Amino acid sequence: MTNYVEVLLRRHAGRQWTLNGDNYDGLVMLDDQPKPTQQQLDDAWPDVESEIATEAQAKVTARANALAKLKALGLTDDEIAALVG
Repeated sequence: MTNYVEVLLRRHAGRQWTLNGDNYDGLVMLDDQPKPTQQQLDDAWPDVESEIATEAQAKVTARANALAKLKALGLTDDEIAALVG
């Protein structure tokens, strides 16, 4: 199912809109540009979904790298936990 909020935020940044509910029928564009079609938004969703997954993985990788660097500096697991929780 397409997450219209994510697609609109990522592919139509700067535009003004409201979404009543979570389906296309509740979408109202508040600016003077044409409303994107449901097909356009649905077609964009797989790429947006992939971007979200890539960003999440990048955060996991960055955290793991940061923890490894703290360990390499000689911090104990308890000290690292005290810093990052």
